[in-house]
Amino acid sequence: MPQDTFIITLPPKQLPVLRGWQVTPAHLAYRLGPGPHLFRADSTAPKGGLMVVDDRDFDGLGPTGPLCQEILGECQARSFSGALLDFENRLPPLEQIAGQLDERFARRGWSLYVTERYAPHAPHARVMIPSSLSGGSLQRRLEEALERFGESRVVLALELRREDFFLPSPTGCGQPLTPPELEELKRRLAPAVFFSGDLCARYFTYMSRDSGAHFVLFDDGDTLRRKVEVARRLGIRTFLAPWEDIAPHAARLGIQRRQEQRPGRR
Repeated sequence: MPQDTFIITLPPKQLPVLRGWQVTPAHLAYRLGPGPHLFRADSTAPKGGLMVVDDRDFDGLGPTGPLCQEILGECQARSFSGALLDFENRLPPLEQIAGQLDERFARRGWSLYVTERYAPHAPHARVMIPSSLSGGSLQRRLEEALERFGESRVVLALELRREDFFLPSPTGCGQPLTPPELEELKRRLAPAVFFSGDLCARYFTYMSRDSGAHFVLFDDGDTLRRKVEVARRLGIRTFLAPWEDIAPHAARLGIQRRQEQRPGRR
């Protein structure tokens, strides 16, 4: 039976919480900055797993070749097996970085993970498909991704989503809710909560005197499990998730515990 691979994102200081779980850590410890250069978020120096690189401080200026060499050197020094490019902006230099790293990682047998918008620039990379939708069908979304990228490249990126949408919602974007805000809304409104089989998410609606009709879409441990099951049925066996989102639901999602080594008898 095929085995699942769970990649868990978390800061290096929290790494001890993964002890005992069969997961691959992805360290939230690196960012692109002016120069451009690779910067570490703090003094913690993780070893093994994957590095996560974000682009929040990247201004798009400067040559990309030396920066890619810095990333390669850090992966080698820290025994990383690959990198996850958490790029939110869309800049030509970022496309160049993804392409250069894709080629160099592939030569070394390392894994590269990119968001869907960067997939055309990194043909060897694994492609992260978000689990959250505000419309359509998760199964169809994953089927389309498989048609484009192939089974070996698609990764389901699990998200614990909580959003309040105004209706109609032409952009498909809602107001994010914190867990306490969602619970307070449910307590105050006592709404009828429904499950969407297409979205694999729970939802309810309500009316506000000030802002009109609302649609609240949210996830819990059960909806995350159902999303994982949809992906498994399609042959997708690699999952990415923030530990803070899935920690209470790890066993339900099928993440296995490591077998403890028993001391041998003398």
